Amino acid sequence: MNEPLSYVQPTAESPWGIYLGQIERVLPYLGPLARWAETLRRPKRALIVDVPIELDDGSIAHFEGYRVQHSLTRGPGKGGVRYHPDVTLEEVMALSAWMSIKNAAVNLPYGGAKGGIRVDPKKLSIKELERLTRRYTSEIGIVIGPNQDIPAPDVNTNAQVMAWMMDTYSMNTGATATGVVTGKPIHLGGSLGRVKATGRGVFVTGREAARRIGLQLEGARVAVQGFGNVGTAAAELFHQAGAKIVAVQDHTGSIANANGMELADLIPHVRCTGGVAGFAGAEAVDDEDFWSVDCDVLIPAALEGQLRPERARRVRARLVLEGANGPTVPSADDILAERGVLVVPDVICNAGGVTVSYFEWVQDFSSFFWTEDEINLRLDKIVVNALKHIWDTADRHKISLRTATFAVACERILLAREERGLYP
Repeated sequence: MNEPLSYVQPTAESPWGIYLGQIERVLPYLGPLARWAETLRRPKRALIVDVPIELDDGSIAHFEGYRVQHSLTRGPGKGGVRYHPDVTLEEVMALSAWMSIKNAAVNLPYGGAKGGIRVDPKKLSIKELERLTRRYTSEIGIVIGPNQDIPAPDVNTNAQVMAWMMDTYSMNTGATATGVVTGKPIHLGGSLGRVKATGRGVFVTGREAARRIGLQLEGARVAVQGFGNVGTAAAELFHQAGAKIVAVQDHTGSIANANGMELADLIPHVRCTGGVAGFAGAEAVDDEDFWSVDCDVLIPAALEGQLRPERARRVRARLVLEGANGPTVPSADDILAERGVLVVPDVICNAGGVTVSYFEWVQDFSSFFWTEDEINLRLDKIVVNALKHIWDTADRHKISLRTATFAVACERILLAREERGLYP
């Protein structure tokens, strides 16, 4: 009997529920491999840890942390670590599962994993953040490693956090292990091109999709939700290709300028003020009105679950590029499809980051590092080839790009599962 998981109760539009719904949609295209599909519905390992630290005032605070390994069938676990007050086990489970799909979709030799701590990092000092990171790393040290599970930056984590994680793991194992994390500082074994890799992947898949639907990037109007590393890098590359950035939304508010914004002014403004609000080169707009801005390309690059049915009905773009993980709920996905809006799903659209993380991991093992031009060329080739294979699958079965991506990825995961067999 396949009993449901006892430790999470998903709804249809909760993160794990969304993932399970996506798996259901792909089952008809898996053929004989569908007999193994239950393995996709269950994470291999879910670790919950208590993370106690001493705060600067001498008091003790406890935080709940997670590391979930959804699948290790195709290789070590791979996935980021996020620090956010709304992190839950269910969310991390879903994110780890999407990492399994993403890594298989671009044919990287990885399984899927994800981690997180339920904390508002903005309320911690740098020293408190370091203590939190080091304690968390020590707690999950039993399941991570260069050949077991390789964390990376995600929401509210960065190269400095990865440096602390690498150092802590190395101290605990007695040898420097640069390959235990990716997204590290360059001088500690990080890779050139990593910071902008996810945004670059969004641009490359967007460029290919635009070509398919006959959309010229020169003069195209682009709206971006989320202006962190992903949104900023994607906006820069679209701008360089001749597109106009007509609307941007982040946690501070929403701004719009139908004539396009000068990124050379906007990016320094965000760096200095912490957000897009108050930018002189655009007008403030209501956060909900952002979704109905007249544009050709919409890039949701913030958190999951942002594009809901009521917003999907207002979207005026021809092309949606999912820079974030899980930004579109299934019911909104269906509405966009009915309206003829093409969605390039997150599990291929934002795979540039994990692809360059793979490059970083390979370079760490060999201690031989590539130039940024080499990184970008290799990234572009992998992403373009992966998207072509997915598009061919979509055309053959007459299904959406999302279902086609899952079909390609799940077939690879389950074929590996079948060929490896069950032990013992």
